[in-house]
Amino acid sequence: MKKIHTTNAPEAIGPYSQGVVVNNMFYSSGQIALTPEGTLAGEDIETQTNQVFANLKAVLAEANASLNSVVKTTVFLKDMDDFPAVNEIYSNQFESHKPARSCVEVSKLPKDVRIEIEVIALVQP
Repeated sequence: MKKIHTTNAPEAIGPYSQGVVVNNMFYSSGQIALTPEGTLAGEDIETQTNQVFANLKAVLAEANASLNSVVKTTVFLKDMDDFPAVNEIYSNQFESHKPARSCVEVSKLPKDVRIEIEVIALVQP
C-alpha cells in the first residue's frame, strides 16, 4: 500500500491520507472545497465544486491517475437542490468519460462545506 500526498491539494484534516494506492487502484479520501492552503474556496456550490475537482485532479496526478481513469465516484451534497449545478460541472469535468456514481444528501460535511467527492481510479502503469 502506498500513501498519496501532494501539496497541490489541502492537507488531510484528520488522521487519514489524501489517498492510497493498492494493487494499481487509487482510493481517494473525500475532497472538500478547501484550497491547498486550507482556506474555504467560496460559499456557492459552483465555486466549491470546481475546487473539489481541482483537489481531486491533484491527488489523482500524484497517484499517476486522472479523471479519465476514475471508475467510481461518490458525491456527498449538503443540499440535493444543488444537484443540477453540480451535475453540470461534473459532466464538464468528465466530458465523455462516465464513471459509475452515487450521490447522496447528508446533513453536514466537514468544515460545513456544501460538497464532498471521493473517487476510485485505475493507476496508470
